[in-house]
Amino acid sequence: MTVKIFDTPEVQDFLKSVAGFDQAGGDERTKQIMHRLLSDLYRLIDDFDVTPEEYWAAVSLLNALGGETQFGLLSPGLGFDHYLDMRQDAIDAEARRTGGTPRTIEGPLYVAGAPEAEGFARMDDGRDQDGETMWLTGQVRDVDGSPIAGAKVEIWHADSKGGYSFFDPTQSEYNLRRTIVTDGEGRYTARSIIPSGYGVPEGAPTDQVLKALGRHGERPAHIHYFISAPGHQHLTTQINLAGDAYTWDDFAFATREELVVPAHRIEDRAEIARRELDGPFSEVVFDIELARTEAPELQVRHKRPRAKEDEQDQASRLAGAAKV
Repeated sequence: MTVKIFDTPEVQDFLKSVAGFDQAGGDERTKQIMHRLLSDLYRLIDDFDVTPEEYWAAVSLLNALGGETQFGLLSPGLGFDHYLDMRQDAIDAEARRTGGTPRTIEGPLYVAGAPEAEGFARMDDGRDQDGETMWLTGQVRDVDGSPIAGAKVEIWHADSKGGYSFFDPTQSEYNLRRTIVTDGEGRYTARSIIPSGYGVPEGAPTDQVLKALGRHGERPAHIHYFISAPGHQHLTTQINLAGDAYTWDDFAFATREELVVPAHRIEDRAEIARRELDGPFSEVVFDIELARTEAPELQVRHKRPRAKEDEQDQASRLAGAAKV
């Protein structure tokens, strides 16, 4: 179809009214962003000759995504989370905040308030009969290689079936979630289980979007981290376990080469006894380097809705309703 109306004065004036430019109230930044967003979408309807049937099908899908609380799951699948990281990397480079372990996406499944321990924590509750014991350890250092004592290392990951506690009601509270404060040498250690990757729910709205793009919704086995220490830039990152079929094909685009870590199988009886374990285990070593900063706002994680972070906040309650 050759009919195009976007550039007509009538439509341009209409867009200004829809965005509230002719009204005194409201927020100016919101008006500017909404005007740009609506302009791009109106032009898209023109350029692709979007039919009413296609438009209302998209509205139904958006309603389904909201009803299933899956916008937080679709967001990394459409690359938004990784794009925000790319922009932040560029902002850091421009400000000459260089060095440190690379950041990568947070994902939608953090839960605030995990138990805190000094130096060592056992993360699993021992109930996952299919879980292979994992010994997760590392050292937090600054960019000059000096250890950072007292750094907070928040860790969370899935169980052997790809489920996360809190979102998976069959797991105990805060299973596979801990905050470990590093010891005098900047070291942290956790006993846990090797996590499994997971896929978005079959047939769910997120799955529908990805399938329409010819893509899968699988994530590799991975472990999430928040790391913070006074005088240092807060780091949000995660490691992917080497050898997973989806390590280099993560639907959430979270893989970075520096963050792919092997799990070494340990069968030596002396080592097993030294760790006070019952049998063979896999050791995962992940050392972390934090960049320095004096800016207080860079020493804490950015604000976003997170489960149980603010129980009075509607957005945080919705974040706790994600279906994965």
